[in-house]
Amino acid sequence: MSKLIENPKTYSGRELENIFFRPMLTGPDALDLGIKVMYNMPVPTTLNFWRRSGDILQPYGTGWTGSTAADRYQKSIEMSKVKAEIGYSAADYFSMVFELITNRADVNLDDLSGTELETAETELFRQAIAESIRATMWLGNTDRSNGSLATFNGLLKAIHADKDEMATTTFTASNISDDGFVESMLRQMLADAPDELRALKSEGQLAFFCSSDIYAAYENSLDSVVLDAAYEAKQNGRVGLSMRGIPVIDLQLGKYLSEINDLPRSFAILTDRRNLALAVNTSDFPGTEIRMWYNPDLMENRQRAVFMAGCDYLLPELVSYAHIE
Repeated sequence: MSKLIENPKTYSGRELENIFFRPMLTGPDALDLGIKVMYNMPVPTTLNFWRRSGDILQPYGTGWTGSTAADRYQKSIEMSKVKAEIGYSAADYFSMVFELITNRADVNLDDLSGTELETAETELFRQAIAESIRATMWLGNTDRSNGSLATFNGLLKAIHADKDEMATTTFTASNISDDGFVESMLRQMLADAPDELRALKSEGQLAFFCSSDIYAAYENSLDSVVLDAAYEAKQNGRVGLSMRGIPVIDLQLGKYLSEINDLPRSFAILTDRRNLALAVNTSDFPGTEIRMWYNPDLMENRQRAVFMAGCDYLLPELVSYAHIE
């Protein structure tokens, strides 16, 4: 098998959607992001949130006295045209693609077809794009001077800018290491949350999204519970954490937070998952494509993706926010 992967590949139109982006932005992969994902929705892409009406019962009588069935809140998500470009030496690229193939149990290594290579190449690039979208979705800032995660504005920037309009808690870096502080803080965030937000708990969509240090401090506080189950969890680890039935999610952004200084490095956000949305579009703008090719002059395999992306949150009254001062 040659260590050169030379056949160029270009995805556009339906092929771009079905082969590359849709598997990444729908189903289990979209659920892993933890928020609402809007893929190829009509432009302008609009985030909607429906709220049940209150008392609609009326005394029986003739005539029509109907009321609104539900309140709808809308916000257009600003979309930015972005591109991703990666170049690998031919040997390194072959090694990474070959590793993806050999990790599959159903592959005949004596008969690797072009389809096998194409699938592995696509998966390699898809993983890189998915991680970049995830990190920018939370920490993006188009005003950032160093260009890191600067293709579109992220959720943390939007929420931090509107912190005066929502239930907000501030703390210092030293507080995080205080015994029981983070557990008390999460509990207080729920208590301070607006009635509208706490009322949504029964629908199972509330979540705490937090930086890794907050998550780790909360997990450490659970180790002090004197129960057999806690003792076993301390030894074996925990698959996921919850606080009063609400998932606590580690966003795993540490390596990115260490490189920026315009957003809080420690934070926690309590909100309804449906209040946050990521939008990606590959169908309504010209020039969107995925291209993979070999450059013989530099002996380099290259990958490029062009598409539209953006994210936002809708209602500040559905957010309880804590951040480091």
